[in-house]
Amino acid sequence: MKSDFFSVKELVCKHVYDRYGEGAAMFLDDKLIATLNTIREKILCAPMTVNNWHLGGSFTQRGLRCNLCALVKSKTDIGRLYLSAHLLGKAVDCNVEGMTAEEARRRIIEAQELLPHPIRLEDGVSWLHIDVYNNGKGKKVYRFKA
Repeated sequence: MKSDFFSVKELVCKHVYDRYGEGAAMFLDDKLIATLNTIREKILCAPMTVNNWHLGGSFTQRGLRCNLCALVKSKTDIGRLYLSAHLLGKAVDCNVEGMTAEEARRRIIEAQELLPHPIRLEDGVSWLHIDVYNNGKGKKVYRFKA
């Protein structure tokens, strides 16, 4: 599925894009793309920034992450199990232009009937984490702490 608002470069780490180019879209969950499109267009109605490495920015691991990414290595090098939705193309972390992460979470919760799929939102962080993991709670929006 293609996004009208997010490029493949923005949604995957540089390692994956360098290897697969636009074909890296195959690793992104269609539910995530549909959800991001809806949140961007119908709920938040504001630009959202995931990765910006392709524009010379510092965000590189906020969408799909791979085993070469420093964040993944830091978790697995110490022998910890790491099963993040980011590894499966089911999550993004982002900033929303003109609002705090908490305000964005509030707006998403208020308009959750517009969401095409259930989502999880990470609580207590200064960025907006959205994933389409099955939360098992039967809720459209489930807030969690990592």
